[in-house]
Amino acid sequence: MTEVPSYRVWALPGLPEVRAGDDLTKLVAAAATAEGLPGLADGDVLVVTSKIVSKAEGQILEAADREAAIDAETVRLVARRGPLRIVENRLGLVMAAAGVDASNTPAGTVLLLPEDPDASARALRAGLRDTLGVDVGVVITDTAARPWRAGLTDMTIGAAGVRVLDDLRGGTDAHGNPLSATIVATADELAAAGDLVKGKADGLPVAVVRGLPHVVDEDAPGARELVRPAAEDMFRLGTSEAVREAVKLRRTVREFQDEPVDPGAVRRAVAAGLTAPAPHHTTPWRFVLLESAESRLRLLDAMRDAWIADLRADGRPEESIAKRVRRGDVLRNAPCLVVPCLVMDGSHTYPDARRNTAEREMFIVAMGAGVQNFLVALAAEQLGSAWVSSTMFCKDVVREVLELPEDWDPMGAVAVGRASAGPRERPERSAEAFIAVR
Repeated sequence: MTEVPSYRVWALPGLPEVRAGDDLTKLVAAAATAEGLPGLADGDVLVVTSKIVSKAEGQILEAADREAAIDAETVRLVARRGPLRIVENRLGLVMAAAGVDASNTPAGTVLLLPEDPDASARALRAGLRDTLGVDVGVVITDTAARPWRAGLTDMTIGAAGVRVLDDLRGGTDAHGNPLSATIVATADELAAAGDLVKGKADGLPVAVVRGLPHVVDEDAPGARELVRPAAEDMFRLGTSEAVREAVKLRRTVREFQDEPVDPGAVRRAVAAGLTAPAPHHTTPWRFVLLESAESRLRLLDAMRDAWIADLRADGRPEESIAKRVRRGDVLRNAPCLVVPCLVMDGSHTYPDARRNTAEREMFIVAMGAGVQNFLVALAAEQLGSAWVSSTMFCKDVVREVLELPEDWDPMGAVAVGRASAGPRERPERSAEAFIAVR
């Protein structure tokens, strides 16, 4: 008869209320070897709720204000919806309230996560080996929600002697298809299995999983392996936080990598530009995309000649002219160039100059809003940009070279590409310095 893969999981009854300073190894060993229980054997995995680890380690904080405790444990805000905060905590875990728990702890106190869950797991594993002579794996768990899925489940925050990830890449499935992206979060699956018998309110904080000895590995790394690196995290921020972060990321980039720009990314950024407010329900934005090197050089050469002619007419010395022309190099070394243009379709005409001036200013403000949306969206696409006013000084030349309609008014140019270096630090600006309250 073919052996069917299976495992068994049970909770450990009999654990007392854990208090600061308790020897968790002795408590677990006593519960595991109580009469009527199977005991512990080599290859078992112990699934331990982090609360009892925190209590034993004295991670209880006097805190009338839970929010202040959350602030202290938070290193990065991921998302906020009203009072609820999803944050990255000091352990690198993304979870609600930084893992600060006000339940199952005396009034006026909160429970923090273990200081080093991997170290706690190693200590418990070593203690059980010394006490009972068994080689078991240990995972320490906490409860968390998951993006796109309703409900809570347990996940691993600390581990020792357990293969936390099972990398199947390079193998094949039952049909011979290559596995190119499959990495199983084995430790999280163990955490969820243990939670099914531990329960959330039954006073059973420890479970044993038996029948999976292949996941017990003396040399396995800890649970930090489960934390996705920031560079690989496509969902690092909540929606509103991502918008604010993109606004902060928008910097003027003057040096670009020599690699092509995804045309789809630029078009998505243009679509964001078109969401800006505009007067009279108009759409005053047009974006000319210069995606070929030939079109960019033809425009930039013509603009350079026009600038030089203007500067010489101003009586500028040749050295000054050369210096000013070099400022346009940011447009030349970018792999993509975009010329935003203003059109006044739908504008109103008035009998006096004052209102006509205000009418055009309304459209110019809308144009600026559209360009800013465009620049922020480029930053969200991880593209650098630099808005340069140059086309505004030779509009006729730009229209002629690009064969634009007479009513398209070039409003600068945007260099687009991947930045060749990270952004330089810039001083924080206090909003209060730019606010007047009446």
